[in-house]
Amino acid sequence: MTGKILLSTAYLPPIEYFSYIIKAEEVFIEREENYLKQSYRNRCYILSADGLQLLTIPVYKGSFHKTPVKEIRIDYSKRWQQIHLRALSSSYKSSPYFIYYYEIIEKIIQSNYEFLLDLNMHILKAILKMMKIEILLSYTSDFQPTDISNNDLRYKISPKKKSYYQPKKYIQVFDYGEGFAADLSIMDLVFNMGPEAYKYL
Repeated sequence: MTGKILLSTAYLPPIEYFSYIIKAEEVFIEREENYLKQSYRNRCYILSADGLQLLTIPVYKGSFHKTPVKEIRIDYSKRWQQIHLRALSSSYKSSPYFIYYYEIIEKIIQSNYEFLLDLNMHILKAILKMMKIEILLSYTSDFQPTDISNNDLRYKISPKKKSYYQPKKYIQVFDYGEGFAADLSIMDLVFNMGPEAYKYL
């Protein structure tokens, strides 16, 4: 895949998300679409001692129906920051590269961004920097109907859809009962592989 690609915003995006980014020349993040619940826009999966763990950012309820994703506000009354940071620390503190990257993510999560889109963009930029990926990154300026081409990935990467992306196996902190846990948050790969993470995409 080359040229421009279109992605949804995502919180600590899955590894598959970055597998498309590294093959593109320019990435557009959709900000004009209506918010979609139960998607990677506000959630991610990590691997804990007890298996897969879902981390979800709470957003204000009642604002879902035909609300542009750029207007979705984060609900800080749920203490989600402490929960997510504790989960990331518990799951990855023994990983080889935790000490190099955790504080970067911690600082962004603790920054109290009002809008989900802003938090996700700052996290995305930080992860790209960690992985030494240089790419043109922009927001969309208007909403375009779904394109069946391979460059429109807004609705193809979803926790509700079976992913056929198969990343190379790498050593994970915990032994997953069903074998290698594929396509977790990119942080699983970064904490475990560090500078080598790019080669696994």
